[in-house]
Amino acid sequence: MALVPCQVLRVAILLSYCSILCNYKAIEMPSHQTYGGSWKFLTFIDLVIQAVFFGICVLTDLSSLLTRGSGNQEQERQLKKLISLRDWMLAVLAFPVGVFVVAVFWIIYAYDREMIYPKLLDNFIPGWLNHGMALTRLHFPASLALRSDHKTHGTVKCEWSYEIPSRSGP
Repeated sequence: MALVPCQVLRVAILLSYCSILCNYKAIEMPSHQTYGGSWKFLTFIDLVIQAVFFGICVLTDLSSLLTRGSGNQEQERQLKKLISLRDWMLAVLAFPVGVFVVAVFWIIYAYDREMIYPKLLDNFIPGWLNHGMALTRLHFPASLALRSDHKTHGTVKCEWSYEIPSRSGP
């Protein structure tokens, strides 16, 4: 029952996201006191999505370590459901939202820093936290997707891509 490097990496990523969440929530910013609080920021929503996703990854790893070789069909069925949920979250939420947040943040930051991250925020959010929140959204899910086997839901995409044109045709 030895841990493999991917499993250790997932635990480290989850702990880093939780530490960023704790630091982010500890920052007293005026915008946190208004309607919506932190939830009105896409970066915060994405951070929560990533933390939940990597929590599910760690739970899947622990479940697979504990059920390996047990022979219990019910446990294996539940593990397959958990793996399916993990793969779905990566394909639908974690990776696409992460890529969108990183791309939009850095494009707007390069165009006009004051529009997306005013210099006033440097007093509240340290530079390392800003860059950590902006860059890890793409790096961690992409490295996980490249290092692991994930079931893709390509058959659903194919069915829809063939079904939509046939219904919208003449």
